[in-house]
Amino acid sequence: MKKTIGTVGVIVLSILSLTTKAQDTTRWDPRKNPTVDSLVSPYQTKLLPPRQAATTVDIFPAIGNYESSTNSDAAAVSITLDEQNKGIVWVAGLPQGKVKAMLRKSPATYKIPAQKTEEGKDIAEGTLIFDKETNTLSICIGKPFNTENPAAAFAAPAEEPVTTAKTSKTKKTVPPAKAWIYIGTKQVTETVMK
Repeated sequence: MKKTIGTVGVIVLSILSLTTKAQDTTRWDPRKNPTVDSLVSPYQTKLLPPRQAATTVDIFPAIGNYESSTNSDAAAVSITLDEQNKGIVWVAGLPQGKVKAMLRKSPATYKIPAQKTEEGKDIAEGTLIFDKETNTLSICIGKPFNTENPAAAFAAPAEEPVTTAKTSKTKKTVPPAKAWIYIGTKQVTETVMK
């Protein structure tokens, strides 16, 4: 009797395993269903292609190479992303040296903190803005970063009051510090598809 129960159990398990394998090969596929196909086919031509994944340049549009016809002391400037911190870019090609800028307003408004470059030059605080519409990079070094309106650094200076300092008998006039401004155009590299 025990042999019979064991044999029947083996047969039942074999049949069950064969049925599950047969079901795996005959799964229902909605794309092969004629009813689904007839409903979907009129709309196939109206489907939009999927969006391409955003690249690093799409996320951080300020990255790239720039040329300026107005700034002879910095004709070619390049901006690269920091490897450890995506909120920091490095600006190379300026007469002050390689400068660090920190992202303040996405996608392309950066604060240039007061810093000392690798060459040992002291850099005053400034602003870096990339305008994606016109492909223009604007850098101002020597004016503090304005959190509410960063573009104010590039506005023409209004009549700034002259600071005077009194000593015992003489009056000294101190002119306001002059800001250094760079304006350049992004160089677009076109790729050729074969």
